[in-house]
Amino acid sequence: MPSTRHLSTALLLLCLLPGQQQAGETDKILLPDMGDSSGSLITPIEEQELGAAFYRSLQGQLRINQDSEVHDYIQSIGQRLAANSDAPGSSFYFFVVLDQAINAFAGPGGYIGINSGLILNTESESELASVMAHEIAHVTQRHLYRAFESASRMSLPTAAAMLAAILIGTQSPQLGQAALMAIQAGSLQQRINFTRSNEQEADRVDMQTLVQAHYDPRSMPTFFERLQQSSRYYGRGVPEFLRTHPVTVSRIADTRGRAETYPYKQYPDSQAYRLIKAKLLVMTTNNLKDLRNYFHSLEKQGTAEQRAAARYGLGLIHAQNQQFDAARQIFSALHKAFPDQSHYLTALARIAFETRDYQQALRLYHQARRRHPDNKGIELEYISALLKSGRAEQAREILLPLAHTKNRNPVIYRLLAEAYGALDQQAESHRYMAEYYYAMGQPQQAIIQAKLAKNSRDVNFYLAAILDERLNFFIAEEIERKKQQ
Repeated sequence: MPSTRHLSTALLLLCLLPGQQQAGETDKILLPDMGDSSGSLITPIEEQELGAAFYRSLQGQLRINQDSEVHDYIQSIGQRLAANSDAPGSSFYFFVVLDQAINAFAGPGGYIGINSGLILNTESESELASVMAHEIAHVTQRHLYRAFESASRMSLPTAAAMLAAILIGTQSPQLGQAALMAIQAGSLQQRINFTRSNEQEADRVDMQTLVQAHYDPRSMPTFFERLQQSSRYYGRGVPEFLRTHPVTVSRIADTRGRAETYPYKQYPDSQAYRLIKAKLLVMTTNNLKDLRNYFHSLEKQGTAEQRAAARYGLGLIHAQNQQFDAARQIFSALHKAFPDQSHYLTALARIAFETRDYQQALRLYHQARRRHPDNKGIELEYISALLKSGRAEQAREILLPLAHTKNRNPVIYRLLAEAYGALDQQAESHRYMAEYYYAMGQPQQAIIQAKLAKNSRDVNFYLAAILDERLNFFIAEEIERKKQQ
């Protein structure tokens, strides 16, 4: 578990230094020296600690997606890109922020956030991949270091909160300013403004990643050009992505020239891309009536897959309005037409779950797990169905290995707490609820849950020792946080 200690902010804030390239160089970009094996710049453990603290700070202040299907999709795209990046062994974690602003950002420890607004404004999966590859390149090329140079010394929680506040400012300037004032960091830079050289280098690196991951390299200049052309209509409301990642005519021309060196071929979108966009539209809209009309217009045009995505959106709207029979009819027809597409089958399982037909839900999730054994989103939904159907022990057996690996998904802790509660093991239930609240950026609630765990009648010596260590850690971090207010 991470420990609270003072480190130089210049080192803590990732030390992301750009590599040195000669003008006109087009060979494969090599990663710069990240420091010697003794970790004189920042050790991998310190970087992961900072990243985890940064993510916890974001959890408490931004609306981060909790839908397992959306989460699994963005993770699958991100990990595919990361595996083909210049640092394939590096650890990355991708998440969606439910915000209509067109933005994406990279944080320490490989945490990369993508706004739902950006996803919805892409016109192809390769465009989405190009933005994600670009953020990966900012991490692998260590660009964040120059954006956060400071000689001051901060504790780990404070440095992470400051970094989160700056990035929150790219979502909402008022929220970001308030967060900065809360940690007395108002004199620090309040934007991540990458330099032109940073952007050019990231463009070159992310294009290599795109090609190696089998996405369209032409998608990057296409997306940037469309953003630039549309920005003239925004006035002061220019997308934050353009503010923090300045797009110029010469930059677009450079990326287009590089893209044209690759042979042209078709890069079809996955059906998952279309379906996740439909789902995000339903999740984030303020007007279901207009969205329903939009989907109705789309279900009569395009390919069979595109029409199916529109029908899927209509089914989701029916489900949200608790019109379960209409939703079930749509999803059943889609599953019959496209039996290999997991989203239609899990949508049917969700309808069964919502109508409390837990046995049917479990049967459908069993079917989905057999067809898609590597889909983590299906696994988590299946676990929820097990808990609702009274099979807490089975759910616990699946969850425990997930909780004790390099898990970064707080939902796993919440489900495990629910499983132990159903098994009447209150100490363990409160223990994992404490971990859930801590991961969600709510340390005070974590302290309360840890104390409840310690005072539970079924706590044993071994668990008491674990709880003592975690409670002391939570309290120490909370004290450090309050010192900075």
